[in-house]
Amino acid sequence: MKTLVLTGLMAGFFVTVTPKITVAQTTSANPILKEAAAETVGMSTSRLQRMDGVINDYIAKGRQAGVSVLVARNGRIVYHKAYGLDDMQAKTALKRDAIYRIASQTKAITSIGLMLLFEEGKFLLDEPISRYIPAFKSPKVVDKFNEKDTTFTTVPAKREITIRQLLTHTSGISYPGIGSKEAVAMYAKYGIPSGIGTPAGTLEDAMNKLGALPLVHQPGEKWTYGLSVDLVGRLIEVLSGQSLDQFLRTRLFDPLGMQDTYFYLPAARQDRLTKVYTEDAEKMIQPMSAQGGISADYPKMAGTYYSGGAGLSSTLYDYAIFLQMMLNGGEYNGKRFLSPTTVRLITTNQIGDLNQGNNKFGLGFAITSEKSAAQLPVSQGSFDWGGFFGTTYWVDPKEGIVALIYTQKVPNSYGDLSDKFKVLVYQAITQLQAPK
Repeated sequence: MKTLVLTGLMAGFFVTVTPKITVAQTTSANPILKEAAAETVGMSTSRLQRMDGVINDYIAKGRQAGVSVLVARNGRIVYHKAYGLDDMQAKTALKRDAIYRIASQTKAITSIGLMLLFEEGKFLLDEPISRYIPAFKSPKVVDKFNEKDTTFTTVPAKREITIRQLLTHTSGISYPGIGSKEAVAMYAKYGIPSGIGTPAGTLEDAMNKLGALPLVHQPGEKWTYGLSVDLVGRLIEVLSGQSLDQFLRTRLFDPLGMQDTYFYLPAARQDRLTKVYTEDAEKMIQPMSAQGGISADYPKMAGTYYSGGAGLSSTLYDYAIFLQMMLNGGEYNGKRFLSPTTVRLITTNQIGDLNQGNNKFGLGFAITSEKSAAQLPVSQGSFDWGGFFGTTYWVDPKEGIVALIYTQKVPNSYGDLSDKFKVLVYQAITQLQAPK
């Protein structure tokens, strides 16, 4: 590092200017993912190796069976490892190309699929969803709910549900199983699928049934996690004339080279599907045959229901490609999927003064707030989400980071591993990202 010395000729003084330490972009503006030494992108291999001890300790203590991680910076994969076992009974090692049930990580992919159609002028974000799916015309909101017999009264909604509200989970639509008590009871009574392990039926039929049920709150007034993105998936079908499966295959998966991402796995890939684990009374890991009546083998079924909110299975590498495309501003491997201006819109706070935990929410992703960025080293403005079975990811545009950590366990009393993983990624940065 050079020190610049400026001499004041008239005043006879000198000023020492120390440049800010940054790392220049060492890859193209829109890189494709390739493995490289961490030092080529301002990170430390030895510091990344610190995560080996931490993750192996969780496995040794019976908290996890296996864990996979992928860390990339500026399009260079600097750490990609699988730890522990895939099958604890057979004692088979977990491999890097294992296929995971990514559940709610499906939501970001479906949301981006819809934004491809947004760029084609197919709709505007603040249009009512009922314009395209009439079952949601004149929505109602739960007023009084009787827990004993699941009867309810309703009041008219103050406004129609907009497409933007679906993408931001402010529509008032909740979830079966994990949603509000009213929604759990109503959705069970009327057979609304969760999207995980529900291979029968069609998205069209399920969403039309959902449209006949009341919302849990007025549209736009709260952030409520729910089936909104399953409805986004149905909107894609209406606008494109294709099934959600066909649309995502032809518009995203094949062009991006996501070769291992499916709603229902082909026979040739089924042996790479990871096992699923749960916890016993002492919070130690044990095999899971079913969760809430859901077969763990649902990705191997010949299903017809394509859940836009929870249905996909994938690998870390495939999902990292999708995230790198977003980090690249909508371009990957010479193909443009979105304009950088649309990516900026997607990753901007769309919920105003509402909150998702400590964070904000964009169009399909949580957005790291100033408060969250003060708690862990992830930069403000990063975007992220995760899945029901213990998978999570984030993208940090400021530092050029794409990072994923996947377990395959539910419930998971040791979710602190994902926060430790964030610390371990950022402490391996030795040079800050050059300002753009």
